[in-house]
Amino acid sequence: MSTLVPAHTALLVLDVQPAVLAALPSADADALLERVEAAIAEVRAAGGLVAHVRLGFTEADWAAIPAANRAFAPIGRHRALHHEDPSTAVHPRLAPRDGDLLVRKTRTGALSTTDLDHQLRERGITTLLVGGLSTGGAVLATVLDAADRDYRLHVLADAVADPDPEAHDVLLRRVLPTRAEVIATAELATLMRG
Repeated sequence: MSTLVPAHTALLVLDVQPAVLAALPSADADALLERVEAAIAEVRAAGGLVAHVRLGFTEADWAAIPAANRAFAPIGRHRALHHEDPSTAVHPRLAPRDGDLLVRKTRTGALSTTDLDHQLRERGITTLLVGGLSTGGAVLATVLDAADRDYRLHVLADAVADPDPEAHDVLLRRVLPTRAEVIATAELATLMRG
């Protein structure tokens, strides 16, 4: 495994919001927060970029969701996850700092309904580290999309989680390795500092 160039590397922190974390048992959510917090600290210390991606909707966003969208139509109908609701903010333990990116999305993947790809490319980012929620949702969608956009990808196996442990395991072992290197957060120090 080759080292990472911090100036060209970004950590994507996906959907680590109280409303999304609520789908996990509290012990799992706490453990995930601890590992994502450690990954953020490591990337910042090495000089990499941290990009927080959160799910949140405006009235216009809800109105634009077609009834045929199985994942998001219920959110629109119930006016859930309003972008100004505190439960849709980045978890306070991971609060964005000056220099971090913060984008709001309205679909599963981090790149499809945001200008994140443009912001990353403007900063010379070619490598993405992916952590957050959920393995079968935002993580999978983002990795597939980012692979098609030719990013070098690493999924932080112990800094992603899913409410379905079986799906999580299959994705980490069988699906995500076809597009990304799957690594542990403990490997970041070596990879980022070469």
